[in-house]
Amino acid sequence: MGLRLRGKRTRSFWTGTMLMLGLLAAPDLVSATDAPVGDQAPMQAPDLGVSSVATIASAKTRFLSLGVGKSVVIDLPREVKDVLVADPKIANAVIRSAQRAYIIGGQVGQTNVVFFTADGQQVASYDIAVKRDLNGMRAALRQSLPGVQIEGVGDSVMLTGSVSSPVEAQQAGEVAAKLVGGSDKVVNSIVVRGRDQVMLKVVVGEVRRDIVKQLGVDLSASLNAGTAVVNFNNSNPFSVSGGPIVGSNGLGVAGLAKGVATVSATMRAMESAGVMRTLAEPSLTAISGESATFIAGGEFPIPAGYSCDPVTHVCTTQVTYKKFGISLNFTPVVLSEGRISLRVMTEVSELSNTNSITLTQAVSSTSSNSITIPSIQTRRAETTLEIPSGGSMAMAGLIQQQTKQAINGLPGVDQVPIIGALFRSQDFVNNETELMVIVTPYVVRAVAQKELARPDDGFAPASDAQTALLGRMNRLYGIARRVDPIAGAPGDFGFIID
Repeated sequence: MGLRLRGKRTRSFWTGTMLMLGLLAAPDLVSATDAPVGDQAPMQAPDLGVSSVATIASAKTRFLSLGVGKSVVIDLPREVKDVLVADPKIANAVIRSAQRAYIIGGQVGQTNVVFFTADGQQVASYDIAVKRDLNGMRAALRQSLPGVQIEGVGDSVMLTGSVSSPVEAQQAGEVAAKLVGGSDKVVNSIVVRGRDQVMLKVVVGEVRRDIVKQLGVDLSASLNAGTAVVNFNNSNPFSVSGGPIVGSNGLGVAGLAKGVATVSATMRAMESAGVMRTLAEPSLTAISGESATFIAGGEFPIPAGYSCDPVTHVCTTQVTYKKFGISLNFTPVVLSEGRISLRVMTEVSELSNTNSITLTQAVSSTSSNSITIPSIQTRRAETTLEIPSGGSMAMAGLIQQQTKQAINGLPGVDQVPIIGALFRSQDFVNNETELMVIVTPYVVRAVAQKELARPDDGFAPASDAQTALLGRMNRLYGIARRVDPIAGAPGDFGFIID
């Protein structure tokens, strides 16, 4: 028997049937309000990296790069109604028509822009990177340094490529620093092709002459008057050299009058002259743009304090070391046209007893130790020069003349003619110093080892028999004979044997 349903009854029947089938297919479906509290599933925070809106299948995230203050026109595939900009300070988006938008770069940084339709579907997404506008900088570098490339890295710029000299690399860095507002925002990765090597030769020459004279009579007397004792001494307490010039040397006469008075006289007459010559010629090689250091010298100990044992009461001297010798430090930069820029620091120092001091340390109640600490005479020069390869220049120089004179005697009596010479003494010191520092740079290349000469080439130690019988330190070889002059060769020639 067939069953026929018409009109509203038919639709109601089918609606009820579908509802029953849905309930049978999902028997575990329970609303959140009907479920017990203990059976509720834990809630999770939404994933911020995934958009919860509907997305058109053809919409993909694209990357867009533009400069600060620059704009880009974007044509959209569908009509848009809304736009989302993550950081409007970095970039801004303006919708001018249903399917066209403008993106304007604000400041250096990264952000993203998303476009939506009227029903909330995502039409397009762009990752925006706003960088510095480097077109003007590229044009400026392209004219002078075509081998240099420039790229933006955040708020900074990076220079790459290759140049022929360090000067060109430095110029590119200076241009970029001026355009970006500081050298701290420039990463210079330019490679210099075939970097030159520079050898620097420094000559430090000094000649010093000293003249010391002393003439006079030192008188001393002691007068005993009962319990009173009167002493007299006219020796010079203010010597021109800070101490006695002659010391205890001199011609002395002493006399005694019945134990009442003692008189002694010392005649001092001395003249000395000395000459000192110092010559140092350090040489050092470095790559253009790099620093190099050369040191030849030593260290001498000086006391830095005492450490005493509280039990044994024995004190130990603490020692530190002071450097002296010859040092050279320089940084060369090869410029164009064979010129070399140098930053040089050279020093020549040596030990001296001129201003030395003596320290005395008591070891026990009856004994003590004395330590003499020498002084250091130093010649130091530091400057920046620009010299052609092979050219020499006086880096520093000094001419010094020092004269000291002191006269002492008994007031009033020392002014008496002839007799006054017995009551006065005169000291005279004259020091003359001439110092010069000369630097000579060379652009050098490597050569074969056989073309280089060593200081010990040709040296041969003497045998035991030659040392014992002839007193020779090294062997002599060759034939001693007269060498005829070469025709047409001016000047002296031959061998010089010390």
